[in-house]
Amino acid sequence: MAKGHSRRLLGAALLVAALTSTAACSGGSEPGSAGSSGAPAPAAGQQAPAKTAAQLAREKKAALAKRRAARAAVAKKWGLKLTPLDAPAPPRTKPRITTRKGFETDGTGLPPVFTTVPTKEKIVFLTIDDGAEKDPALIRMMSELQIPYSAFLSDYVVNDDYPYFARMRTSQPRGVALHNHTLNHKYLPGLSYARQKREICGMQDVIEKKYGERPELFRPPYGNYNEDTLRAAKSCGVKAVPLWAAEAFPDHMEWREWDRDLHPGDIVLTHFRGEEDWKGSMPDMIRRVMNVITSKGYAVAKLEDYV
Repeated sequence: MAKGHSRRLLGAALLVAALTSTAACSGGSEPGSAGSSGAPAPAAGQQAPAKTAAQLAREKKAALAKRRAARAAVAKKWGLKLTPLDAPAPPRTKPRITTRKGFETDGTGLPPVFTTVPTKEKIVFLTIDDGAEKDPALIRMMSELQIPYSAFLSDYVVNDDYPYFARMRTSQPRGVALHNHTLNHKYLPGLSYARQKREICGMQDVIEKKYGERPELFRPPYGNYNEDTLRAAKSCGVKAVPLWAAEAFPDHMEWREWDRDLHPGDIVLTHFRGEEDWKGSMPDMIRRVMNVITSKGYAVAKLEDYV
């Protein structure tokens, strides 16, 4: 009797274990139910259904709205009247840059000199020259607003604080490009070819040594150059010579064109200056130029994406 009773108990235990295992595998639900989640689980080896185009569009729209709201808050923080517009995606192929009519020299195969990048997009490019003023607020402001810009540096005013421009260079996700504005900001047409080459190529060497990259863009001081300037620049790796179509100050704008307006692809110049030199700080200048740019329906794009 004891032996038969033990067998019956063992059989009952095995049956309970089998039922418990089945319930665990099915998630404790009826066949075809969703278990505790309320949704049918994908079969083994299958992925969840892909999101529909409508779902992806809604998510993209929500992310864009969130990004714009964050930028609007930052613009308000820095005192801008308008939130900067987003630049379009850069072109897959950079436009062909040619020398602006009336800016030519007799030489051939020289770096092009231009004031506007050929594009139909409502974008402009912001560039800052020399490096005399080293305001930490400028780096913070431009980084928080995510406004791209390019710096054209002269060694005689940056050599007392190279690290400032190293911080600037890495202050944005895609970087701030540092370019050549000569060693000593001389009037280049008044110098011999050898002295021009020393001014331009010497600054190429400084930027490469201090920041690890040899610039391909060069801006002559005062916008003045001759054929020797361009030949010297080409000899040490310069590919293009961007000048400017408009210039920004804290209290006004100056224009090259007769209509005193912005145009697609215009290059905007300003300087590293402070209240000792003009009527306001660098953040004051950024507020003014960005309010002008945005009010005219333009966004600021990264010059190096196009040149």
